[in-house]
Amino acid sequence: MLRPSHIPLLLSRRLSTKQLTLLLSLLAGVGAAIAAQILKFLIHEIEYLLTSQFDVRHANWLFLVYPVVGILLTSLFIRYVVRDDIGHGVTKILYALSRKGGQIRSHNCWSSVIASALTIGCGGSVGAESPIVLTGSAIGSHLGRMFKLDHKMLMLLIGCGASGAVAGIFKAPIAGLMFTLEVLMVDLTMASLLPLLVSCLTATCITYALNGTAPMFSFTLTDPFVVNRVPSAVLLGVCCGFVSLYFTRVMNAFEQMFGRIGHAAGRLALGGVVLALLIYFFPPLYGEGYTTISTLLSAGTSGADATAVLNNSLFYGHSDLLLLYLGLIILAKVFATTATNGGGGCGGTFAPSLFLGCITGFVFSRLWNGFLPHMTPVPETNYALLGMAGLMSGVFHAPLTGVFLIAELTGGYQLFLPLMIVSASAYLTIHTFEPHSIYAMRLARKGELLTHHKDRSVLTLMSLDAIIDKERPLLSPNMYLGTIVQKVSKSKSLHFAVVSEENALLGVINLNDIRLIIFRSELYKMYKASQLMQQPAVTLRTDDSMQAIMEKFQHCDRGTLPVLSPDDRFVGFVSRTRLYAAYRQVLKDFSEE
Repeated sequence: MLRPSHIPLLLSRRLSTKQLTLLLSLLAGVGAAIAAQILKFLIHEIEYLLTSQFDVRHANWLFLVYPVVGILLTSLFIRYVVRDDIGHGVTKILYALSRKGGQIRSHNCWSSVIASALTIGCGGSVGAESPIVLTGSAIGSHLGRMFKLDHKMLMLLIGCGASGAVAGIFKAPIAGLMFTLEVLMVDLTMASLLPLLVSCLTATCITYALNGTAPMFSFTLTDPFVVNRVPSAVLLGVCCGFVSLYFTRVMNAFEQMFGRIGHAAGRLALGGVVLALLIYFFPPLYGEGYTTISTLLSAGTSGADATAVLNNSLFYGHSDLLLLYLGLIILAKVFATTATNGGGGCGGTFAPSLFLGCITGFVFSRLWNGFLPHMTPVPETNYALLGMAGLMSGVFHAPLTGVFLIAELTGGYQLFLPLMIVSASAYLTIHTFEPHSIYAMRLARKGELLTHHKDRSVLTLMSLDAIIDKERPLLSPNMYLGTIVQKVSKSKSLHFAVVSEENALLGVINLNDIRLIIFRSELYKMYKASQLMQQPAVTLRTDDSMQAIMEKFQHCDRGTLPVLSPDDRFVGFVSRTRLYAAYRQVLKDFSEE
């Protein structure tokens, strides 16, 4: 009788590796698309249940309550049900790719969906896309482990799950592919291209079948791009780059503030208070903010009015303060987003980036038309759309993702040229000040980030612990030469550590240095280890990056170096020969198709 547990073994025997990879990439796309639909449905239903009866003419005090309740419920769910950290979804994927061999815990296949639905539905000022990307990647990782695929195939399936998630939630197959290449930094080869495309197309088709083929946002191009608007497009891109830099730097600083609060209740209190107050004064910060995006993209068409963003706020009816209101939202959004996650909520920065970009583009166009009347006027809806691409490119350091995502989100394919201009300008601006994206900067500082630079990626994939020799006998400082000879006689090594009772490194004995006396038995009682040892010129540390370890070996003429722990206890030795052999093996595995 065929059991479900036998299916992976049966398929592995019947299918080639390429056929199995394509099948699993299709399954990853299906799983990511279904998870995206479930999450979107839950968020919409919770938000509708809580806010559908609000009077748009007045501020509502429930905006002070709902976000705090959402963060609290999410915190309790994560602490008592999941019992694991599920925040910073894309950062967790990058860490899994570089440090955990593609291993993502199975609960991420569902836990992020529930947690982010509670957070965002109740008003958390974050996006659902990063949790879905983590969910899709976890599905891909789980499928790879079920079929016992090797490390390289497991990484590819994680990319398939992530690209399927982006393609499914946005109905944007090309953007899903670009996201995996630019943000997750999976190398594009002929072996990886087809599985990624299969996952993206599968997820998009499922979303089409469930929700129709219409773009996510309604956009009508009434004023085509002309070459006279190139200067304004470049300037918009620069502005988006600086807003992206502000968003990235402030989020990082505010996250560190939350990190210094040791107790979960303190983080919840700070996050809840900041988020509730900001949403009360600026209701567009509630949830993903896609309603605001739709309003600004349709302003001036179909009778839509941009002042609808003032609904439910203290600014209602003061249309003359619209630009001031939107400017304050640009400044406040990063605090609302960070407070949501820092306080215990679950969500990502996709939606906040699109939200900020749309407002930035709209405000830029109003200011351009108002203060530069002699220049070629710019259409507000077009520039709101272009701003979305600019912020996406700047925050994520992914200009191609920004271009294709916005074109597919809105159907604005006729604006490809200005989309590319704004995206490139934004990326070049922020890259001048911040070399890594908001997702990657945490790992880059620790040397744990995979990049498209093959040598650096190989070093990131290497593990120091795997090449440390911990089997050599340890020597004490009062040990006589005769005892030393007896202890090291069965070892093939030349270097041995002299350590204290607390395992602190006191020195190193190199047998080549004592070769003249080591065979003279009459000296065995005359010399102690403390007299024969030498201080190492260079030491390695277990918290050193592999890049730093390589540099230490290159800058000294030693073939073997001792390794210390962060508290300066001796761990073992690393030899240059073993290090380079491990490097060559990882490089070979990394380069093989």
